[in-house]
Amino acid sequence: MFKKLLSSIGIGSATVDTKLAKAQYAQGETVEGVVEIRGGSVEQHIDKIDLALVTTYIREVDDHKFEEKAVLARHKVSDSLTIGPNETKTIPFRFTLPYDTPVTLGSSKVWLQTGLDIQMALDPQDRDYLTIEPHPLVTAFLEAAHQLGFRLHHVQCEQAPRYWQRRLPFVQEFEFRPASGAFRGRLDELEAIFFVSEHGVETILEIDRKARGLAGLLAEALDMDETLVRFTYGPNDLASLPQLLANAIHRYS
Repeated sequence: MFKKLLSSIGIGSATVDTKLAKAQYAQGETVEGVVEIRGGSVEQHIDKIDLALVTTYIREVDDHKFEEKAVLARHKVSDSLTIGPNETKTIPFRFTLPYDTPVTLGSSKVWLQTGLDIQMALDPQDRDYLTIEPHPLVTAFLEAAHQLGFRLHHVQCEQAPRYWQRRLPFVQEFEFRPASGAFRGRLDELEAIFFVSEHGVETILEIDRKARGLAGLLAEALDMDETLVRFTYGPNDLASLPQLLANAIHRYS
């Protein structure tokens, strides 16, 4: 009875360790690994084992910024099972990363949280951080922007306005600054938000024009110097992507 009581409050209970096939993945790639459960000093019944893919984003309320957690996806590894004293069980898993998983650049972090659901116990958990690379189509955009003289300045997940929200309450913003090329001196910055699918990418560009003259300064003061542009492309556009992007920016800058 005493051992069972200790187990129910988390002393001598089961532990969990998630082991990934690798730590670096691209958006939309398949994640594979195993969950290893090691029994404690007594037999325990586990109702379920699940994985949660988690990130954080910034939410602003009345000019105050708060960091919020968001669950990107959940994956059930196992239904109920029993783990004996000092027993080890290894359960494989695989799932596909959502296309809207944030890229781990800047302050953006993504982790896999494993939980064992044990009644009357402090549920054991394990957290494993992932490195998320951009989808190949997003990588192509980053390379095209670089060819046009832009440098990636800042990346952050922020709460999205309702008209930008899709599956998640936030978007990941990529902020570029023109360091060379035709847009240096014409733009202050270029911001991009990517909505990736299996067919292509819908990109929302915010083109921040550099103030020129009194009218330009007035527009900047009133936040009228920014233009939102919807820019879409797919696998067949990769060869001409730098020119397509340049044309879109020229048209609205």
